[in-house]
Amino acid sequence: MGRKVSFRDKQPSGPGRKARKQGDPKFSKEFLGASDGPKKLSHKQKKRAAKRVQKEQKFLGKKEKVKAQLKEKKMQLLEDSSDEEPSEMANGLKKGKMRQNFVSLKPPASDSELDSEMDEDMDEDAVKVGNLDDVSEDSGSEERDDFDGDDDGDLLPFEKASKKLKEKAREDKKLAEEELKLNIADQEEFKLPEEDDEEGPKTLDEVQQRIREIMRVLADFKAHRQEGKSRQEYMDVLRKDLCLYYSYNDFLMSTLMNIFPLGELVEFLEASETERPLTIRTNNLKTRRRDLATKLIDRGVNLDPIGPWSKVGLVIYSAQVPLGATPEYLAGHYTIQGASSMLPVMALAPQENERILDMCAAPGGKSSHIASLMKNTGVLVSNDANSERIKAVIGNFHRLGVVNAIVSCEDGVKFPKIMAGFDRVLLDAPCTGTGVIAKDASVKASKSQVDVQRCYNLQRKLILSAIDCLSAKSPSGGYLVYSTCSILPEENEWVIDYALKKRNVKLVPTGLDFGVEGFVNYRQHRFHPSLNLTRRYYPHTHNMDGFFVAKLKKFSDTLPPGSEPNDDDEEPFENTLSKEEKKELERQTKIETFDGKQPKKAKKDKKHIIKNFSKQINGKKTAQKPTQKPVQEKKNPKTPKAATTEIKKSSNAQDKVHQKVGKTLKKIKQKNRAFIKREQMKSIKKKGPIKEKGRNKKF
Repeated sequence: MGRKVSFRDKQPSGPGRKARKQGDPKFSKEFLGASDGPKKLSHKQKKRAAKRVQKEQKFLGKKEKVKAQLKEKKMQLLEDSSDEEPSEMANGLKKGKMRQNFVSLKPPASDSELDSEMDEDMDEDAVKVGNLDDVSEDSGSEERDDFDGDDDGDLLPFEKASKKLKEKAREDKKLAEEELKLNIADQEEFKLPEEDDEEGPKTLDEVQQRIREIMRVLADFKAHRQEGKSRQEYMDVLRKDLCLYYSYNDFLMSTLMNIFPLGELVEFLEASETERPLTIRTNNLKTRRRDLATKLIDRGVNLDPIGPWSKVGLVIYSAQVPLGATPEYLAGHYTIQGASSMLPVMALAPQENERILDMCAAPGGKSSHIASLMKNTGVLVSNDANSERIKAVIGNFHRLGVVNAIVSCEDGVKFPKIMAGFDRVLLDAPCTGTGVIAKDASVKASKSQVDVQRCYNLQRKLILSAIDCLSAKSPSGGYLVYSTCSILPEENEWVIDYALKKRNVKLVPTGLDFGVEGFVNYRQHRFHPSLNLTRRYYPHTHNMDGFFVAKLKKFSDTLPPGSEPNDDDEEPFENTLSKEEKKELERQTKIETFDGKQPKKAKKDKKHIIKNFSKQINGKKTAQKPTQKPVQEKKNPKTPKAATTEIKKSSNAQDKVHQKVGKTLKKIKQKNRAFIKREQMKSIKKKGPIKEKGRNKKF
């Protein structure tokens, strides 16, 4: 049990000789109930209460003083209001005329809004009167709020009217100040630098400021343009400043300005300056993404799934270990691959037990992804023209456990002659790399019109050979996926449009849920309407490298009329070039026609022998001895330029005719030889081997 509780108050007794007894238990106030007597305050609480009383007394004294001052001021205002009314009305009319030039950005207020504003003015009159300069600044804002509300009821109607007039005068003053500021801003508008002015922006901050000013002018060109200046002049200055600020060459910057609007262009340039997040792809042949993620998290890797569109991708934010040297990487559980590189394989959608060709496979990331989706069944042919890069494909296949692949090193243009009849083909064509500027910053200054033309010619040949490798009779396939890591329409939409004209193919949906639609119109060019099924990816919108993906289906193995297997007509891209650009192309690249290279001109022999065996004398030919004469001694008459050009044209035409005749003769000879061999084989089969006469004779 316990001790009994005694609720009687006992007087404390002093300590006895023995030890002190245990005191009674103490209980909280909630348990015993509130006491009826007043609460006892501590020393600090008493001091605080005294301070509060002093503050209240001071506040009441100040309040009475301020009220007295306000009443005096109101009486003065009422006396002066009768004299000031006509002058203020006149000033209001003058200021109203000044406000005609002021353009307000807000829509005009309705009648209901005006009524509500008038009510608010009536409620806030006391506060506005309290802001006079004569009122002492000792009274705070909290004190004014306490007693201004009580003073509204004491005002008479004419007092309220005088307050409204005062408020209108203040508003007019504010509008006049704003108008003055606008006039100053109009005087300080941006002006384009003159051609003679050599002084330009000296720092990057000044260049950036001028870029912003030009973009502000171009956003509303009619309102902010400078008189006598065209839009093209602003665009030229902007292009030069962007090239200077972001270190691009003039050709690439002008091309990007044609692709993107100005606001989106700056976003693309800024996104291209920063690298994309590191991504890895899980190898489903050896592990699952969940198991791999747990192992990497245990090693101190911060990661997340790449998104709902991929079941094998992971984004790496930070890692305490190098991802290219972990035991999981060496065991082939994952490979480092960009997010945009997974999109073409997803669009291809390979199935099990199919024949698939990866025409440009190095370094093997997409090919290994195809093999994992095929589950090491069927046949995968990984081809690349570079023998050095093909070694990386073999190493990755061994590490990732790919078994169903055949690695070849052949020219993709000639591959249909080697092997054909594939169900699906993936063509990741070589390009200028304008979508991966964050990885390779040299693209900004190194790429030119010639590089784009060279890539376009190669891509056009590769896509035709890839279509020829497909089989339209395949029950599950007949699909081609074309992809590049470039954002230029010359390497993407133009190549697809060319393939649609030269082969019996059609565009089909890629199966990707996100991405920007491809161009149907680009400047003066018009492409096939089905090109909106293609997909574009940008670093500033999708946070991945710039990429282009298109999916084609072959519906017939025959060629359309007017096209040949090695068709190499003049492409529309050359028609858009200027004369200077064409001269540069001819200078830097070798132009080859269907007739082959032109024969080299024979060198002139300065010391040649001139032989004239027959010379007419009186209508008769007489033979003469050969004489040796140097060329310098002989003076040939100068022929006019027109005659020389006609001679050259005739000689070129004769050379072409001789070449064609020579080709036809060679073909006829080859046919005759083949026919003779066939006849000989037939005779051998019927009669047996021919016995030569005299072989069995004995000498």
